[in-house]
Amino acid sequence: MNSSIIKDDMPRLTHRQRFRRQMHFQTVDRGVHWEFGYLDETIDRWHNEGLPADITAGEGPGSIESYFGVDPVAWAPTHCDLIPGFSGEPKLIEKKAGKAIYEHPDGTIAEVQTEGIHTIPHYIKFPIADRNDWQRFKERLDPGHPERVFDWPAVGRNLLNSHSPVGINLGSYFGTPRNWIGFENLAMMCYDERPLVEEIVETLTTLYHSQLEKALPHCDVDFAGGWEDICFRNGPMISPQMFREIVGVRLKRVCDLLRMHGCDVIWTDCDGDVKPLIPVWLEAGLNCMFPLEVQGGSDPVEIRRRHGKQILLRGGVNKHQLSKGRQEILDELKRLEPLVHEGGFIPCVDHRTPEDVSFDNYKYYIREKLALLGWRNDEVAQVWPLRNVKNIFYGKK
Repeated sequence: MNSSIIKDDMPRLTHRQRFRRQMHFQTVDRGVHWEFGYLDETIDRWHNEGLPADITAGEGPGSIESYFGVDPVAWAPTHCDLIPGFSGEPKLIEKKAGKAIYEHPDGTIAEVQTEGIHTIPHYIKFPIADRNDWQRFKERLDPGHPERVFDWPAVGRNLLNSHSPVGINLGSYFGTPRNWIGFENLAMMCYDERPLVEEIVETLTTLYHSQLEKALPHCDVDFAGGWEDICFRNGPMISPQMFREIVGVRLKRVCDLLRMHGCDVIWTDCDGDVKPLIPVWLEAGLNCMFPLEVQGGSDPVEIRRRHGKQILLRGGVNKHQLSKGRQEILDELKRLEPLVHEGGFIPCVDHRTPEDVSFDNYKYYIREKLALLGWRNDEVAQVWPLRNVKNIFYGKK
């Protein structure tokens, strides 16, 4: 590349400085190293292939992310969950070969796998079917509940000198209602009971806005992150225009508040083909796409070509390539190389790493990704599974 934001002769930056500069297309000493996570079955496999038994999922010391040298992040706290939550143990309704059906305290009835690989539960009944059901949830979403109160000045002081980038919860505007109502049910409800859907989304928006309104005057945040998961290979579950009318206009209030306080890196986690919704998100002020599920239709190379530097990107490494050979892994990284050098992009696996990826393949992927990101040999040597690598050469086996 003739031009790159990565300049190895720069003074060493803090993680926070590096994140801010990289996501604003400015020069950095080396790239940000983040990953998405790992399936439980993947961790089980790796334990049989050399991953130390005491390394587990999660964050912090002793986690796989720490083991592979993933850069740290700090979070400003918010409390946007149901208060009080629905308490109690699930009630077993039926048990059969390899499966069991449970009723949960919120009213959900789900069938789960009890043998073999555990998959996503099969939901038989969702907790919200009508306005009466919604009232049980709405009363638990009071923005003024005392458990939602933090000592924000103290939180802000603690985070002020953080060397890690500081994030805050953006919320989920359509994904959370989908969890409560069900995919097909919510899609139909948008037509049959549109006022109820609008009320649910408005209630959530008010809660998210309230928490941010209290936090942001005291906390200097570098990014806001939320999730939706409402897209599939054929696109979103409702039309972009309907999403604009129900979610976009409300999300804009939250994004405007964030930007008023200097936070202009705002993403949502959404699988599948997000391309039809990107214009709506950009209009609302949400400017970063994650995790960019390549096989689902969200190729970061194509998205950057369409939208230029108004779009920020995180993810985009096709997880299916990691189960193949070293050449396929390297080819996938090289495909993303121009975006790395251009900036506004943090490459990582485009969802949790699946169980068909071997431990050796993943170590090779991390080694080559760090080389692509401009990590020095001494920095790579601090990553525990790569500690014996004397020299790294991007593209060499």
